[in-house]
Amino acid sequence: MAQRMNGPERRAQVLAIAAREFAEHGLHGASTEAIAREAGITQAYVFRMFGTKKALFLELVQASFDQVSDGMRDAGAGKDSLDALSAMGAQYFDLLADRTGLLLQLQGFAACGDPDVRGTVRSCFARMWDTAEDGTGLDPVTVKTFLAFGMLLNAGAAMDVGQVDAAWAEGVRTRIQPGLFAHITTEANR
Repeated sequence: MAQRMNGPERRAQVLAIAAREFAEHGLHGASTEAIAREAGITQAYVFRMFGTKKALFLELVQASFDQVSDGMRDAGAGKDSLDALSAMGAQYFDLLADRTGLLLQLQGFAACGDPDVRGTVRSCFARMWDTAEDGTGLDPVTVKTFLAFGMLLNAGAAMDVGQVDAAWAEGVRTRIQPGLFAHITTEANR
């Protein structure tokens, strides 16, 4: 029997369960039946709340990207240039501890064969780019390099390199130091 909850509580419960399911199995492998069963509700109720399985997935992917962009924005607030980028990078690194959010982003990338997913992920990535660019005032090559390092950190976190005792894993999980990006500019990239 389902626990009595108000609408917002039930929605939050289903989102938390669905986040784990989609993070582990992706858009096509996730089961709305399993989500409903764990929540103690019917699958029809899940669809009544979110419309479609894809709509639920897209809401979760967007929320996971928003958490990163918002965290980066907040970390860089009141700073500029490389100081802002350094603060954003530290926040980004810390957010990798949210394995479910990280895997949701990666599942979003993996499902970009679907035009709706691709459009949402593009929009989310554009927001992350704009957050880094607008929040630092740095040139596109520096922003690109920063986000490229971020994608490497994502891959390392997904592989759980913290559990690997090897030189390559140590290199992947090393925090990016503030001075790294000082020499990476559009001018230096010509």
